[in-house]
Amino acid sequence: MIRLFAAHPTAANILMLAFLGLGLFALPTLQRDTFPLVPPSDVEVRIPYPGASPAEVETGICQAVEDPIRAVDNLAELSCLARDNLAVVTAEIVEGCAAQDPRLRLIRLEQNGGVARARNAALAAARGRYVAFLDSDDLWLPQKLERQVAFMREKDAAVSYTSFRRINEDGSGLGRLVKIPARLTYRQLLKNTAIATLTGMVDTAKTGPIRMTEARRDDYILWLSILKRGFVAHGLQEDLARYRVVQGSLSSKPKRSAAWVWDVYRKIEGLGPLRSAWCMAHYGARAVLKRLVF
Repeated sequence: MIRLFAAHPTAANILMLAFLGLGLFALPTLQRDTFPLVPPSDVEVRIPYPGASPAEVETGICQAVEDPIRAVDNLAELSCLARDNLAVVTAEIVEGCAAQDPRLRLIRLEQNGGVARARNAALAAARGRYVAFLDSDDLWLPQKLERQVAFMREKDAAVSYTSFRRINEDGSGLGRLVKIPARLTYRQLLKNTAIATLTGMVDTAKTGPIRMTEARRDDYILWLSILKRGFVAHGLQEDLARYRVVQGSLSSKPKRSAAWVWDVYRKIEGLGPLRSAWCMAHYGARAVLKRLVF
């Protein structure tokens, strides 16, 4: 072919002009996007900070990147996890999903006011009868809501919860099935850790509107406040959720969590020191047993 065009340069020029003409003709129909037309979802950036403690990572990286990233369009949620030598910044953009599915509504808060405030904003906007909670790092199995609503109707329950499994941070490790009691009263829940927030569901037609207390362990306070009114929580013995264990998260620190539970006993529920200690002993023992095996 090269020898042919070298011997007949006129033919080579004509062929080149033909290619250019075809290219110009097809130009208006060419896709001009540099990247695929896929709406963004989750973006995770890991920033090394060798030799730094979590507090130094929080100050040196997390606080520094927060304001610039919040200026990104369609940002639904931003988190920065500070660890030894590393910051993990995660940004979630869901506006595209909300625009595609009318069942989804994106609620924006002007500033980060904590978990309880975010949940209360969602509760105020909720229109459905049944309410359930899912944090951004946890997972529901596809049949979770359908199975749990059917179970609550069968039991005529105001509150229910399900079994679940833990997963590690990247989702590669699956823990044992966390078994749950068949039912819980207020007195039993004071001594138990069975209702994981991602598994809980409330029938507001029975309980009336619900709201989180803006305090540590707001979820535990909610369950106690409902059962204290005489309702019984029913446990669905099915594996329907995944709780993600994240190093450095608030819930991953047992001593801090125990201190918050003690405050719930003393300051929210008004229990005396002896009864608080009795409940804490049971609560702590169950929490330890739950953590012994991943």
